[in-house]
Amino acid sequence: MKLDVTCRNVELILCDVDGVLTDGGIVFDNQGIETKQFHIRDGLGIRLWMRAGYSFGIITGRTSHIVKIRAAELGIQEVRQGTEVKLPAARELWEKLGLTAKQVCFIGDDLPDLATVREVGLGIAVGDAVPEVIQSADHVTRLAGGQGAVREVVEMILKAKQRWTELVERYSS
Repeated sequence: MKLDVTCRNVELILCDVDGVLTDGGIVFDNQGIETKQFHIRDGLGIRLWMRAGYSFGIITGRTSHIVKIRAAELGIQEVRQGTEVKLPAARELWEKLGLTAKQVCFIGDDLPDLATVREVGLGIAVGDAVPEVIQSADHVTRLAGGQGAVREVVEMILKAKQRWTELVERYSS
């Protein structure tokens, strides 16, 4: 199926955190507090996606307080942390929303994301993903994880749905 048509079916975007919303680095300060760096354009992309009436969720293998904070800041309600096997969590989310796998996009970068990338309607690998995820993906972003790759995906899907221009208009006047 053509990528444009596949994008038009998407109602839910799910993504990993480390290596997708971040560059994959994990930093601890002298007190042992974990910090992560998120790209601001990914955040606006997620907000635009949800403002357009679509759903967004996070599924990550690690558990981190900062992910909870970032998700709350962006208004992301569907967050699954400590989920090493991601496909069952993804399936639970899309079924909860009354969707099918074909209506889901999953953005991943590493082996724990592989089954989910393969199962959903639009499997995405960030530009610096491991070869196995890249080979299984329907699309590979130009940008690396933590460098705006999620925003790139959101724009691509919203443009295919012909919703991008109306969302940009808000910032034009």
